[in-house]
Amino acid sequence: MADIALQAGICILAHYEKPDTAHKDDGSPVTQADVEAEALIEKALATLLPGVPIAAEEACSAGRLPRVDGAFLLVDPLDGTKDFIARNGQFTVNIALIEARMPVLGVIFAPALGKIWLGADKAVTADVLAGAKLAQARHRRDIKARQRPAKGLVAMASRSHMNAETERLLSALPIAERRPVGSSLKFCEIAEGLADVYVRAGRTMEWDTAAGHAILRAAGGDVREPDGAVFLYGKRDAKFANGDFIAAGDTSIWD
Repeated sequence: MADIALQAGICILAHYEKPDTAHKDDGSPVTQADVEAEALIEKALATLLPGVPIAAEEACSAGRLPRVDGAFLLVDPLDGTKDFIARNGQFTVNIALIEARMPVLGVIFAPALGKIWLGADKAVTADVLAGAKLAQARHRRDIKARQRPAKGLVAMASRSHMNAETERLLSALPIAERRPVGSSLKFCEIAEGLADVYVRAGRTMEWDTAAGHAILRAAGGDVREPDGAVFLYGKRDAKFANGDFIAAGDTSIWD
């Protein structure tokens, strides 16, 4: 799955200098890079895991919602489209495997940064270029989330989705610093022990969070509802929309 994400990076970077942008019915941007990367990923996953349903962002946005009674895949071919259009490098390819409504495997690749994160039985990061194979990655190392610092938490903040309810949830935590970061890189920062929490109230989609959730779980953290309830996937009736959540490296924050 990592090699598939790396190949999708080629599609994305081919459009990076001059993104061809349109808007979906909900007003969110979509580019030709999103469309081409998703087509590549879906085709490759169908070969790798034949018969496993795939819930991919652009297909679901067009109304093609798969049945997901058992194991299934969640794909965001270009997470952080606004960051891609802004050409700030903070966009990713996200692929996750869901079993029993929980993410058990996740891949996040940042094509412009040349970095990949993987989560299954453990969490790993490495440096690798788009189009390469994972076997060619350099500086591969295991990562672990950190315990919450006594001086206060470092919170990952969305660049474009702050709202009053998110601020309310943040105010309940001992936040010492906020850092604006795009796309699913927020989960990766926490999994690497570089930050502590990511709080989000309002609409996100399952493909936005699943890969980061898998990586964070493998690193010792978790994503849960604000009250600590388990954060589940496979909400087809809600068109795979998420509720509010907190991602944390140290799960004792829910205590």
